[in-house]
Amino acid sequence: MPFPFEVPFDEVRSHLDRFVDAVFGSLESEFLVMPRGDGFVDFPTFEAGYERLKRDTSGFREVTPDKVADAVLDQPISLIVLRSMLGFTPPEWAYLATRYTGVDVPQGAARNLDRKIRTDPERPLARDGGVTEQRVRALVMVACEHLARGAPAVAPDRLHRLDKADTDEGLASLRTIATLGAPYSVLLYERFLGRPFAGHRDSVSEIVGNLVENAIEHELEQAEISFRKTKRAERIPGFDQAPDFIVPSELNPQVVIEAKLSEDDGTARDKITRVQHLSELGLQGRSPDSPKFEVVACIAGRGFGIRREDMKKLIIAARGKVFTLQNMNQLVRHTRLREYSTLRRR
Repeated sequence: MPFPFEVPFDEVRSHLDRFVDAVFGSLESEFLVMPRGDGFVDFPTFEAGYERLKRDTSGFREVTPDKVADAVLDQPISLIVLRSMLGFTPPEWAYLATRYTGVDVPQGAARNLDRKIRTDPERPLARDGGVTEQRVRALVMVACEHLARGAPAVAPDRLHRLDKADTDEGLASLRTIATLGAPYSVLLYERFLGRPFAGHRDSVSEIVGNLVENAIEHELEQAEISFRKTKRAERIPGFDQAPDFIVPSELNPQVVIEAKLSEDDGTARDKITRVQHLSELGLQGRSPDSPKFEVVACIAGRGFGIRREDMKKLIIAARGKVFTLQNMNQLVRHTRLREYSTLRRR
């Protein structure tokens, strides 16, 4: 079955359902596989940090700032383990450290430290009394205090962040989990609250989001096409919202490309509306057969493969120029992009 970009637009309109099936058939969900990224920590590395903390604190019987800080400075991945015990994000931890210790721990600095450790978890941190060591010791101090204290009583309609299996009753809970292990139901409940790989998914969300843009950029560069890749929230004259790519430039837009990835139908609908709006801009004062610029949609993710009526709208708005990661290698050949490729003139 041909794709909608391979045939005249009149044929696309006449057999729209058939071409919806063609696009659906080329869509693949990206949510099952994630990029590892530079900051991914494998389990053996994480476990080594855990065992170091456990050993240096005598099985979590002596969770003191000095003992924990020594472990963290010598084997920094232990700081990531400590944060996992608390269940905090780096900015949340930084806020508590600043508030309770008086040491200024900027939230950006906490994020950078966290990423630095995840990227190079075995490199010891300097014991030079500098600002990094001061901040690490402040983070450790507030962690030790909160782990020892456990979850205080709160109103019935509230939930304290430390009210979880390993921290609700302070160090006693932590030692019990470390000694006996957690029942599988407890593990599943904690996973239900936190979502598997949630932290890692957040850390690589930008890489995942750029999946389609990177594929487009590769095709344009391979064809030696001049293009302008816009930045997030950038203002471009003539567009109330800048498209992701403009060819050959924003001063003379002839082809505009929207790169969209969606894993749910609600977000996909919003992104389809964006392509429709670009199509309307291109037709202002022009006939449908001679728009100011060609609109191309490059999509990925299961969200676009759920609602047939939404896909029909997308195909019509882009006049059949809808591409997925599976057929991105045909992007230049089946759009006006071929007119701007230097390769065709050789």
